[in-house]
Amino acid sequence: MKTLLAPLGELGEYEDIMKALCPKAGKVGISGCVDSQKLHMIFGTEHGFETKLIVTYSDIKARELLEDCRLYCPDSYFYPARDLIFYQADIHSNLLTKERIAVQRCILERRPVTIVTTFAALMAHQLPLSVLEEHIVCISKESVIEERALASKLVTMGYEKNYQVEAPGQFSVRGGIIDIFDLTSENPVRIELWGDEIESIRSFDVLSQRSIEENMEQFFVFPATELILPRELLEEGFRRIEKDCIERAKYFRDQTKPEEAHRIETAISDLKEQVTQFQNFVNFDSYIGYFYENTMSFLDFFRDRNCCVYFDEPLRIKEHAKAVELEFRESMSNRAEKGYILPKQMDVLFSVQEVMARLEGERILALSTMEFKGFDMRIAARFSVNARNIAPYNNSFAELVKDLKNYKKQGCRVLLLSASATRAKRLASDLMDEGLVAFYSEDSNRILQPGEIMTYHGAVLRGFEYPLLKFAVISETDIFGKQQRKKKRKKAYEGQKIHNFSDLKVGDYVVHENHGLGIYRGIEKVESDKVVKDYIKIEYRDGGNLYVLATGLDVIQKYASSDAAKKPKLNKLGTQEWTKTKSKVRSAVNEVAKDLVELYAVRRQKQGFVFSKDTIWQQEFEEMFPFEETQDQLLAIEAAKNDMESPRIMDRLICGDVGYGKTEIAIRAAFKAVQDGKQVAYLVPTTILAQQHYNTFVQRMKDFPVCVEMMSRFRTAKEMKKVVDGLKKGTVDIVIGTHRLLSEDVKYKDLGLLVIDEEQRFGVRHKEKMKQVKEVVDVLTLTATPIPRTLHMSLVGIRDMSVLEEAPGERQPIQTYVMEYNEEMIREAIVRELSRQGQVYYVYNRINHIDDIASKLARLVPEANVAFAHGQMREHELEKIMSEFINGEIDVLVSTTIIETGLDISNVNTMIIHDSDHMGLSQLYQLRGRVGRSNRTAYAFLMYKKDKMLKEVAEKRLQAIKEFTDLGSGFKIAMRDLEIRGAGNLLGERQHGHMEAVGYDLYCKMLNEAVKTLKGIKKAEEDFGTYVDMDVDAFIPPQYIVNEVQKLDIYKRIASLENESECEDMRKELKDRFGIVPKSVENLIQISLIRVTAHRRYVTEIKGKAGQITFMMEPYAPVQVEKLPTLMDKYKRVLTFSAKGTPSFVLRYKKYGLAEKEAELMIKYTNKILSDMAILYE
Repeated sequence: MKTLLAPLGELGEYEDIMKALCPKAGKVGISGCVDSQKLHMIFGTEHGFETKLIVTYSDIKARELLEDCRLYCPDSYFYPARDLIFYQADIHSNLLTKERIAVQRCILERRPVTIVTTFAALMAHQLPLSVLEEHIVCISKESVIEERALASKLVTMGYEKNYQVEAPGQFSVRGGIIDIFDLTSENPVRIELWGDEIESIRSFDVLSQRSIEENMEQFFVFPATELILPRELLEEGFRRIEKDCIERAKYFRDQTKPEEAHRIETAISDLKEQVTQFQNFVNFDSYIGYFYENTMSFLDFFRDRNCCVYFDEPLRIKEHAKAVELEFRESMSNRAEKGYILPKQMDVLFSVQEVMARLEGERILALSTMEFKGFDMRIAARFSVNARNIAPYNNSFAELVKDLKNYKKQGCRVLLLSASATRAKRLASDLMDEGLVAFYSEDSNRILQPGEIMTYHGAVLRGFEYPLLKFAVISETDIFGKQQRKKKRKKAYEGQKIHNFSDLKVGDYVVHENHGLGIYRGIEKVESDKVVKDYIKIEYRDGGNLYVLATGLDVIQKYASSDAAKKPKLNKLGTQEWTKTKSKVRSAVNEVAKDLVELYAVRRQKQGFVFSKDTIWQQEFEEMFPFEETQDQLLAIEAAKNDMESPRIMDRLICGDVGYGKTEIAIRAAFKAVQDGKQVAYLVPTTILAQQHYNTFVQRMKDFPVCVEMMSRFRTAKEMKKVVDGLKKGTVDIVIGTHRLLSEDVKYKDLGLLVIDEEQRFGVRHKEKMKQVKEVVDVLTLTATPIPRTLHMSLVGIRDMSVLEEAPGERQPIQTYVMEYNEEMIREAIVRELSRQGQVYYVYNRINHIDDIASKLARLVPEANVAFAHGQMREHELEKIMSEFINGEIDVLVSTTIIETGLDISNVNTMIIHDSDHMGLSQLYQLRGRVGRSNRTAYAFLMYKKDKMLKEVAEKRLQAIKEFTDLGSGFKIAMRDLEIRGAGNLLGERQHGHMEAVGYDLYCKMLNEAVKTLKGIKKAEEDFGTYVDMDVDAFIPPQYIVNEVQKLDIYKRIASLENESECEDMRKELKDRFGIVPKSVENLIQISLIRVTAHRRYVTEIKGKAGQITFMMEPYAPVQVEKLPTLMDKYKRVLTFSAKGTPSFVLRYKKYGLAEKEAELMIKYTNKILSDMAILYE
């Protein structure tokens, strides 16, 4: 890095700074430093320190510094502080632990490393590194492994056992194969055992569960928790906790505070039960002092290292540290007094003084912009440097060229940094075109000469210059404004059919296409004539049982309906009721399919308006977007524009997470439509949203002659009439409004585009109205969690869909906590948010008590300004409260789920949801997306009533929300909601009952078939099923795949194999995931292929017994009868054909006598005959 760092050596004070930093406890302060230049200073003054610890005052700042560190030292990490106040939640996301353990791993491996952290992280008590080191598991080819012992060790280390590894911190053990996903690794590792010796170690991909890197020699598993508690420590610690608890309860009773005494006793007994019964160590961090006497600070990890600690703005750090300490002490003493915690739990934080004392022995370099005093540390050597930020050029290339010419005149050395090599090269050639001598170089050690301009591949947040040294670094962000890092391009999202509807569990309702609704009772092995097969057992009404061959699984689906609580009525075997139900539903489905296909056909046949290509105005308009678009956004914008420019009528669904810039796509499409003289209607579900979008549109279009109007309850009748007239005459270009836009009196002069926002909120009747408007108009639908119905339409291919999965840069995932209702926690959460100048949403979904809740909160947090809002208020009242909230005059807004739809206020970063178990999953998801709209960490607290047993459905929902903490999971949530809640109202009100009757899956299958038939894609051949029953061992042995759910999934996938290459792929996957494929599974795959071929040859059933195979044919098969003799001649005397009743072929051959050989022969002959039958259809 000489190019960057060499000029520092010319500083007058450079030698002195280096000297002052030599001793182990040298303390140096440098003022006059600016943003990115601080890191230039840090890396320019190092003496080969093993560890550089950069301490700053906030998480956001730390992440910015981390980005800059990567230029100088690719091995840079962020060490986040643990959230000590909210440790009481039931479920945490393990993001923080993952980042923290990764850093501890680097320290243990003694790698030279740069760590960026906040002062708060230095204050927390931690286990000594030696404890972590003792619990690292090293597994190599030579290791001898005892499965049980390894599993219990992993559990102690904080790993969670699962039947399939899906996330970091999990492991699974199944028949000689162990999968472990180390918390700090990119990919999980699969160990294949032979007895207790290791046969192979390989890493694999989580999504496909297939291997990536074969033949690893060894790997390490690091603990997945920071509090490691072996059995004896746990027991010892609990003795201390209980002793303390007795003393504390006695103290409370002496003070006549029985409530507090009871509270602390129940808290501790609950804790004990949670740990001993459920092995659940979730809220344990605050009890660290009971288990480990000698805890450390993060600083102590570097005692024996050659390390230097850097302070970024010491006074700010001090202020931040004091605030953290104060907040912690206050909240903890409050809790201790009310009996929520034991006094010793308050000792999990070192005071600022203690940390400062520990820093005395360290080498320290403090960097600040201004001279600083009053920092609690004696700094021996103080220096000042002259550095300044580069003024941003805001996209003005001419300004840059002018400045560079000046620099050149003065003999300055200039380095231009660009985040990609190609852009850096392009920048150099652009500057050459302007007559400047500039060059691109990849040599980072090339010393710059006066007057040289070099471009280089690397990135810093802000450029800086040293006027006295005549050296300047200009970053790409200075020239072009803030860029987001480009992600690798994703392939466009194709709709796919939903295959397996989540896992079947014993006791689930299933639908068999020919026998109706029953209960799944598991997989049973049945042996007849020495041949073993797996059958799926389904129980029907009045004790009937149906056994279905595991190879014919594609006729069974899980039953999902909209009312999960209601028990469906079982069918009875051998009666006509199911056939009747099915034919009723089939005729209804055909109607729906007809409607859909007609709508579809009308739209396909009618020529839509062909919009012209982008104009100069359009480009100007798009460049004014203040943020960098994500890759997905660009793809969606491009797709929408292509739809508009083609003669086809657009019907596109844009599925993107809350706050992922869906509105921007609509704004651009609207602007495009207005340019061609068309009008745009933008339909939103709530008045507040209408107001917000109206403001956005007006703001974005203020420099262009576009007339934007709004129709909603916030407008007077007179204003509304004016808008209606304007729409009729064509003077209004864009109208934004609630369903008022669908009223009879609203007529458009020339409507060209309809945008539907938050589509999941509109009812069926509104949709029907939209449909009438829709026939000739381009439609763009925006939603975060699509309603199952539209999702399904896109998956069936009736609509086009774009998915935005990529988070806009700067957004942090939302920290989600699921917990019992607890006033103390609510108070803390609100106080914490207010202390960082933020605002809070409190969602309470009952209008009649909402004012009580608001006044209760006002009593809890007297310093906050609390207000409430709900949808039944008068317009002006609501508008007033909302605008006050948006302007920051109200701190806490208690509201009904009216906020769930699209309000965008970036200052609200904490949300508390009351009785979250009463809400639907996509509702919770939408709500949660209302916070975290900026680059601060946001918190969502999902509360449920104390001591309440959650309904199973509610529990699943809360669990799902927590699983998908990562940004961009709205789409997954919709899929999951389909499962938990069933599909709801699929296609209009009438269809609802029909769908209940047969279950969602079968309904979709029927709908698909009906649509295909009407489109003319479907042939008659699809109307019959093919059944194969051969005396061949075809099953999955229990020791091969132990888990029932996985076994079912594999059965289902084998049953749906279509051709030889898919079979080959399946074999590879099975070998990789479960070991060598047994003969019986191989037979299963072969039979599945036979079924596909037989179906093509119009065979309805194949029965195979030793020495004889019977092929039953479909009577209407289009066989060319004259070719029958040709086929019969090939098999003289062994093949017979009978046309009586059901036409059939029978092949007789000599028995072999050995079961295994018999099976091979049978499969071989069946395949041969099926391939020879092809001549009948040529």
